[in-house]
Amino acid sequence: MRWEFCVIPFQLSDVLAACGGRLARDVRGTDMSGVSTDTRTLRQGELFVALSGPNHNGNDFASRAVQAGAGALVLQEGLEAPAGEVPVVLCADPRLALSRLAAWHRTRLQMPVVGITGSCGKTTTKNMLAHLLGGHRQVVSSPASYNNDIGVPHTLFSAGASCETLVVEMGTNAPGEIEALCRTAQPSGAIVTNVGASHLAGLGSEEGVAREKGALPASIGPDGWVVLNADDAWSGALRARTRARVLTFGIEHAADVRASDLHFEGEQTTFQLDVPLAGIRCQVQLPMLGQHAVANLLAALAACVGLGEDLHQVLGQVGTLRDGRGRMQRRKVGGVTLIDDSYNANPHSARAAVRVLMSIPASRRVLVLGDMHELGEVSVQEHRDLGQFAAQAQVDLLVTIGTQALDIATGADLSGMTTGSVRRFPSVERASEAIHELVGDGDVVLVKGSRAAGLEDLVQRILQVHGAEAHAF
Repeated sequence: MRWEFCVIPFQLSDVLAACGGRLARDVRGTDMSGVSTDTRTLRQGELFVALSGPNHNGNDFASRAVQAGAGALVLQEGLEAPAGEVPVVLCADPRLALSRLAAWHRTRLQMPVVGITGSCGKTTTKNMLAHLLGGHRQVVSSPASYNNDIGVPHTLFSAGASCETLVVEMGTNAPGEIEALCRTAQPSGAIVTNVGASHLAGLGSEEGVAREKGALPASIGPDGWVVLNADDAWSGALRARTRARVLTFGIEHAADVRASDLHFEGEQTTFQLDVPLAGIRCQVQLPMLGQHAVANLLAALAACVGLGEDLHQVLGQVGTLRDGRGRMQRRKVGGVTLIDDSYNANPHSARAAVRVLMSIPASRRVLVLGDMHELGEVSVQEHRDLGQFAAQAQVDLLVTIGTQALDIATGADLSGMTTGSVRRFPSVERASEAIHELVGDGDVVLVKGSRAAGLEDLVQRILQVHGAEAHAF
């Protein structure tokens, strides 16, 4: 992985001051303008930070970094530095040093920095905000879901002098991680999309999730702004933790940015948008399906209000928004309509997916659900509750894949779903073998599960079985 400072160079003395390490070998060199943690992509003159993982020691790659032309090395204290005329900085924790260097770089950036977190919807909201702003200003945003203590520095290092707005996604699965990311990114504005049952294995409870996510609004000063979900039960608790201006978005409750009268038509959702602060009351056509997609857009629009944007100009970008890969991607595959939402899942987002499926006219609606991971002690109950929700929604065929997903099937059974309408498979491979009998012409099929469930392989199998003529809507 490599990050470039664009036209904002830095020197070895800056690295020492930021990282708090000691200089083991000093060699005069030129300014550096990039940071890398991957020798495969490292460029001449870049700083190489040797990160260690469960299965490797970053220092083992130091010699390769020297051969690739690294301008300097940040290595773990106590290990031998490689031969060569390259400056070496030794520190106790190179990963922490990376965050400290990114925090130092942040102090050189004068543009607004927007931090985004939430139990679900944060990546889509981040992409929406970057797209809405990108029509008239230079925006840098987190690539993919780079939202941890390596990904956030990645985003910061990608911002140079030409960047006008920086959008940073922040994820967590353990207490204290959001607070640490805020120390690195130092956001001037924030969005919390929602609080729900996600990463409970590390955060313990929904209250623990709210406490952890609340570290983001708590980090915003009185001159900043925070966007909160008026429809979320935890919005009051989050509001109490910030000194910043609060902007709200919602559908069910009154909000600064509100949608009403939602209609799902084909591959788009239409609704009435009301933003009294900007004097806006208009109809919006969002080329995405689902109430959750509308909520994500509202959050992004509220952030635009916080940034002082002209919403009339911003709304001109809505028509060209698109879902990301594995996120509600709708395709026509022969006689089958496939909705690929396989990127990830938690109880909140899975229910939203069921609502989308049931809003689409079809001869038969097929719901494919995989395991939802990191739910801790409530995993069994959350999976059963989802099965009950699917049964009550009157899904025509429920397909579960994985060990934990068996509890989804159990929940559906207990709610009266007939035996023939529930199919259980231990693995994606076994489900793929039965795809001919599971899916037929006229069906709408929605695939949803945690990233680790690997349901993207089933999506590819459906595409193969039902024809190469598959195309996106």
